[in-house]
Amino acid sequence: MSTSDKICTNSCKNSDDASDVIGKLEKMSTVDNEVNNTSVCANCGKEGDSVNNVCNQCKQVKYCNAVCKKVHKKKHKKDCEEHVRRVAEKHNEELRIAAKLHDIELFKEPPSQFGDCPICFLRLPFRNTGRAYFSCCGKMICSGCSWAPVYDNQGNEVDNKKCAFCRTPDPESYEEIMKRHEKRVDADDPIAIYTKGNYYKDGRNGYPQDYAKALELFHRSAELGCSEAYTSIGYVYLYGEGVEVDKKKARHYWELAAIGGDASARHNLGINEGETGNVERALKHWMIAVRGGESESLKQIKVLYSNGHATKGDYTTALQLYQEYLGEIKSPQRDEAAAADERNRYY
Repeated sequence: MSTSDKICTNSCKNSDDASDVIGKLEKMSTVDNEVNNTSVCANCGKEGDSVNNVCNQCKQVKYCNAVCKKVHKKKHKKDCEEHVRRVAEKHNEELRIAAKLHDIELFKEPPSQFGDCPICFLRLPFRNTGRAYFSCCGKMICSGCSWAPVYDNQGNEVDNKKCAFCRTPDPESYEEIMKRHEKRVDADDPIAIYTKGNYYKDGRNGYPQDYAKALELFHRSAELGCSEAYTSIGYVYLYGEGVEVDKKKARHYWELAAIGGDASARHNLGINEGETGNVERALKHWMIAVRGGESESLKQIKVLYSNGHATKGDYTTALQLYQEYLGEIKSPQRDEAAAADERNRYY
């Protein structure tokens, strides 16, 4: 079966599961949650606005006073317990369905994290040394295209101190670099905003260390589509950088990042699941992360296989997924760039 066939099969299954649970939600009655607003005492039958002493357990019947409530308690007990039981069952079912819907979203095929290089149209690599962001045009360009020499129409190599995409000359000063970057921030470029957030978090490139400002910029970047920013928000809560340590929030933001395609966040979720003994869920996360280019997840799956917690078939599948990823990012031009400079390695 081809990769596209597997993705299609998973998508169809997820769609069917989602339709099933959504249908169950639509069929669930909300009558049990409604309070009986008829102002009639369930014991003596008195009517009026003064009949407002509600049963403490089921909240479904009213009394005119505490005496009537006490007198009627024995008679009402069975119905009260039944109603409370049905409400609890309904609530648990809603939680189960919500959890299933969440898992469908969490484990579906994520988008490519960085997309394709705008010049060679090959998938951008997961490794950050295999790509670079250019603030002149706001493009992420692979190491192969940004390194490749440029020739004139006579075949002579020419000065290549320009952006590989928009051909803007390289900045000549630090001030010009920051000016271009701020221009991209003002244009709501999510990568530029995320980068500025990191400047504030680390207190570098002329910015003071300001965790609150960094978190604000991370949120802004994430809302504009940068999944890496959600990953960084997760670390903010994990380590308590300017906020209270909150591992649940860290996990929440890593899940948002993973849904958006961030393989690092996906790897972290696998670690979380593995630490709590949920090996099956950890394996699912790591399989998706491997397909996204996260080699550390491949190592974790190998450990699971060595310890008998994953099958040979699982490990074989993981190796195949990583090879599929490599097949999408490899090119002679990128290999040449990596051979020329270690800083251009892309896998």
